[in-house]
Amino acid sequence: MEAASPQRSAAAWSAPLRWARQGRGRTPAALLVASAAIALLVLAPVGFLFDQTFSNDWDEVQRLLFRPFVGELLVNTMSLVAVGTLACVVLGVSIAWFVERTDLPGRRAWAVLAALPITVPAFVTSYSWVSITPAVQGFWGAAGIVTLAYYPLVYLPVAAVLRGMDPALEESARSLGMGPWRTFFRVTLPQTRVALLGGMLLVSVHMLAEFGAFAMLRFQTFTTAIYDQYKLSFDGAAASMLASVLVLLCLVLLVAEVGARGRGRYARVDSGSARPPTVARLGRARWAVGGGFLALVGLSLGLPLGTLIYWVATGSSSSEFDLSTLLATTGTSLELGLAAAALATLLALPISILAVRHPSRAATVIERATYLPFALPGIVVALSLIVLALDYFPALYGTTLLLVLAYAILSLPLAVVATRAALAQAPPIDEEIARSLGCGPIQATIRVTLPRIAPGLGTAAALVFLATVTELTATLLLAPIGTQTLATQFWANAASLSYGAAAPYAALMVAISALPTYLLTRRLGGVVRPAEAP
Repeated sequence: MEAASPQRSAAAWSAPLRWARQGRGRTPAALLVASAAIALLVLAPVGFLFDQTFSNDWDEVQRLLFRPFVGELLVNTMSLVAVGTLACVVLGVSIAWFVERTDLPGRRAWAVLAALPITVPAFVTSYSWVSITPAVQGFWGAAGIVTLAYYPLVYLPVAAVLRGMDPALEESARSLGMGPWRTFFRVTLPQTRVALLGGMLLVSVHMLAEFGAFAMLRFQTFTTAIYDQYKLSFDGAAASMLASVLVLLCLVLLVAEVGARGRGRYARVDSGSARPPTVARLGRARWAVGGGFLALVGLSLGLPLGTLIYWVATGSSSSEFDLSTLLATTGTSLELGLAAAALATLLALPISILAVRHPSRAATVIERATYLPFALPGIVVALSLIVLALDYFPALYGTTLLLVLAYAILSLPLAVVATRAALAQAPPIDEEIARSLGCGPIQATIRVTLPRIAPGLGTAAALVFLATVTELTATLLLAPIGTQTLATQFWANAASLSYGAAAPYAALMVAISALPTYLLTRRLGGVVRPAEAP
């Protein structure tokens, strides 16, 4: 048989390639409309919240906003965010530097252990401390406990940057006469600027959104006040006004992070050096630093887990423990998590296709709109959906569908990021060839694209599932009567000081989220050993 010539092969491919060049410039109207509708769904709680706020007359706004109580909430919340974020920065950067840049004994193990506290929800960490002593209640106890819960959000991205940074930058600074401290603050730390600011933003937003930990620690912030206003007094106007202030604080943090990041470029122009960086020798201090790591991991991970083990053993042998309730709430949590994972992944798919396959200004605006829930506390989304459902869709109020919809809105950014990354790695030529052979856009996507990005879709669903299983605030407000999840049943028992009865629910939440986190941090722990200093 005669071999095909290069000219004939090129001709065989020319038709689909010509079709691709002509078709890729046109955005399918159905895809654009579907993506825009999803973006509007995501933005609806925020838009409706502000509509409710500004529909009040000025006298009512003054009465609800300009009062000492709101000023106290503002001082409490922002003081806690400032102190907690600063403490997380100091801890996260220090841990990352010791793990990546020193001869710390057991550094691979510490790299994993220092990140594992992220598997324990902050309200479970607070429960562990409060069940030991009520002395931790108040501002400083709250600041310390949320720091122990959230510092991995700074440590993980900063450690990743330090590991991939070109060592020639630091070596050049040292050769020019800079000492180790000056090199760190003038060369090393600026290179981590984007990762550090991103971690700070995550910590700040998490602290603004946190409810369970602060309620248990008896420290009042905007989230606890919003919950009290709605759940105890059913004052929707006051709750909406406080929620609007909380959203504005989130937006201020987002704008501040963008401004602080600047337009500096941190990528090197050549391939850089593949050799590992030179470590700093700690000398006798290495054992003191190791002792500090042991204390940190003991307080942030060992104490919560040890307390859970103690209370599980105590609760399982007491009359308070109900195995049937534990199994029922576990099943409910898993069902809700799977439903939210499926819905969020389905909503993320058209937006990701639009952003990757048909990039434009409209696609960028729609995609960025889906990230807004990451900066919104769950209590704000839940409260907005309650008011929206009562006014326009009363049949939805108090249903599981409304709760799953809230989960999907809150976790949509996780699904979009994972789905978009998978699509970006899938070459479009296969679906373009399928369309040139007669397949429609939807058929080509289902038969060609989806099988290629199945692992990415699985990752998106897993991230949403994990976020849903430990969600507390939105569930407390939106769960239908009689519906209990692991988080809400834990909260009901812990709030009534039934620590033994609450422990099994907390332990199951930690166990469900521990495995994927361990797989992530195991990759972090497998770092390349830096070269020893001469």
